Amino acid sequence: MRCSRADSWAFHLEMRMAELPRNGGSITLTPMQRAHLRSLAHHLKPIFYVGKEGITQAAIQAIHDAFNTRELLKVKVQEAAPLEVRDGAEMLARGVDAAVVQTIGRTAVLYRRHPTKPEIKLFG
Repeated sequence: MRCSRADSWAFHLEMRMAELPRNGGSITLTPMQRAHLRSLAHHLKPIFYVGKEGITQAAIQAIHDAFNTRELLKVKVQEAAPLEVRDGAEMLARGVDAAVVQTIGRTAVLYRRHPTKPEIKLFG
C-alpha cells in the first residue's frame, strides 16, 4: 500500500507537533484584545519565513529569540512549506508559549506578553 504525498505530510506534521514542548500556560485572548492586536500588527512586516523544511527546533528558537525584543510579530508561511498557515501558526505558538492572533493568507500574527517590560496594554 502506497502513501500519498498528503498522507506523508500529515504524518510528518503530527510527528513534529508531538516533538514540540508543551508549555502549559497558553494565552487566551478575548475578541476585543484580538482586534486591538490585529490593528497593531497591520503595519508590521514578517520577520520569519517558514520554507520547505517546515518548522524545526531552530525555527522555534528563532521565534523565541525574536520575542525577547517584541511582543507582536508576523510569520510568513511560503508556498513550498509542507503545512498550512493555521497549523504552522499553532505549532509555533505552542512551541514558544504564545497566542495566535490572526492568520490571513499565508501570514500569521503571534503575540506573547513580555515577562518584565510589557509594552502592549490589553484591556478586557
